[in-house]
Amino acid sequence: MEDTNVQKSPSKEKKRKRRSRNEEELNDVDMKILKALTLDARLSSRQLAKQCNISTSTALSRVKKLEETGIIKGYTTLIDHEKLGYALTVVVEITVSKGRLLEVESEIAKLPNVCCVYDVTGLIDAVVIAKFKNREELSKFAKRLLAMPYVERTNTHVVLTTIKEDFRII
Repeated sequence: MEDTNVQKSPSKEKKRKRRSRNEEELNDVDMKILKALTLDARLSSRQLAKQCNISTSTALSRVKKLEETGIIKGYTTLIDHEKLGYALTVVVEITVSKGRLLEVESEIAKLPNVCCVYDVTGLIDAVVIAKFKNREELSKFAKRLLAMPYVERTNTHVVLTTIKEDFRII
């Protein structure tokens, strides 16, 4: 028989509420807000409200909730890296030994020029995407990776043509 007088710890209850909000299906208004901000994060609350056909106060409160739940992580600009001199994009496959994958990935993520670090399935353990201004920078990076403890092997692919590079999928 269950004891109904047992109280749950407040920290567990908070985690459960936070988790259920994140797992909750976003409604149409939330999706409209996310789409609008993805296209232009500089929209004022008034502009956002008008575009989404909602009141300004609704726009403000919904954005605040999306930020608090971590769905909106921050605001940024889209940059043309080639115009800044980053002529080389590489995709690096990495094999890690001795079960130290997360440790190695964390160190790689701290390196300059690294855009993405992914845990993957298959014959390799991780994929890294990075950008460089020239071959010399790329060469130093490749050697630095190979010198890291537990990095067993790397395979670097140089991107010849970028057809699409856009993480705005909403």
